[in-house]
Amino acid sequence: MNVRQIARAGVFVALLTVASWVSVPLGPVPFTLQTMALALLPAVLDATTACAAVGVYLLLGALGLPVFAGFGGGIVVIAGPTGGFLWGFLLGVAVAGVIARALAGRVRPFARVLLADIAMLAVAYACGTAQLMIVAQLDLVPALMLAVLPFVIPDAIKLVVGARIGCMVERSLKLAAR
Repeated sequence: MNVRQIARAGVFVALLTVASWVSVPLGPVPFTLQTMALALLPAVLDATTACAAVGVYLLLGALGLPVFAGFGGGIVVIAGPTGGFLWGFLLGVAVAGVIARALAGRVRPFARVLLADIAMLAVAYACGTAQLMIVAQLDLVPALMLAVLPFVIPDAIKLVVGARIGCMVERSLKLAAR
């Protein structure tokens, strides 16, 4: 990674942290702005840098820094009922990076980013639901009712807004690089 990539990754670690602090508790899974921050990644960062940013964010949280929702931190959060969403973000961002790269030049930037974001969210939902089922000893339908269904519409809105902002940031960065 070059200095520019490291700086951008650092900015996104901070953005993810602040976005997680905007939190409304809704049962075991809080409503945060993390999804919107993550939605910017396929537009603004390459897959490696995006994964590094999310990885550093998770590492800081695992080490106990209060970077997660509700100013939480520690391995207990990652191993807890909502932890699957957190590590699912890392897997999801990796998948989103592959999709964004595969679609580059084939579809409009907003559509490319939005499709990558949808895949990222689907992976995070799958990982989060699986861990919630294990930790809380829930069946699939109750886990989906708690951890996915209440968030589908707000997350869809956050993805659209995040993808749009990400495309605007990407355009601005390209203009600034000239």
